[in-house]
Amino acid sequence: MTDKTRSRAITIVGRSGTGKTTLLIKLVKELTGRNFRVGCIKHHHGNDFDIDHEGKDSWLLSQAGVATMMVVSSTTTAMVKKNLNGEEPSLVDTLEQYFPDMDLIFIEGYKNNPLPKIEIFRKECNASLLCRQERYDPSLIAVASDQPLELDVPVYDLDDTNGICNFIEEYLRRHR
Repeated sequence: MTDKTRSRAITIVGRSGTGKTTLLIKLVKELTGRNFRVGCIKHHHGNDFDIDHEGKDSWLLSQAGVATMMVVSSTTTAMVKKNLNGEEPSLVDTLEQYFPDMDLIFIEGYKNNPLPKIEIFRKECNASLLCRQERYDPSLIAVASDQPLELDVPVYDLDDTNGICNFIEEYLRRHR
């Protein structure tokens, strides 16, 4: 992975139900308001999912056997690409191939990747931190929590969107 790609990617990790997507939505809204071009990859744990709609031309072509289906308009480009041999592409390849024009790429999931991480912690959902108590993950750069924690990385309140975005902005500036 190039240093440029690594310096633009931040992974959001946490247990199911902790509010990863909810926080991501808030962060994206704030950061795009600060003129950042933000991309996002959400890891899907299942084997199959479909974003195309039954009966649409793109769906019909995919069902007919098209390996890569792209729909393009003046405002949007969408692609459905079948993975060869059912093998998930590497995160590195995905970032470098599809997100070269982004200032920041959020990754939701992929908790074992070596990229910088912000962990979401909610007392009601967590017995322990994934990246500090269950195992020590040196790529953890911050935690967003619903309670105060004493850690070796900054800890932000889950509702402190502005503070977390300031941290991310400074992190990106330092790692360019």
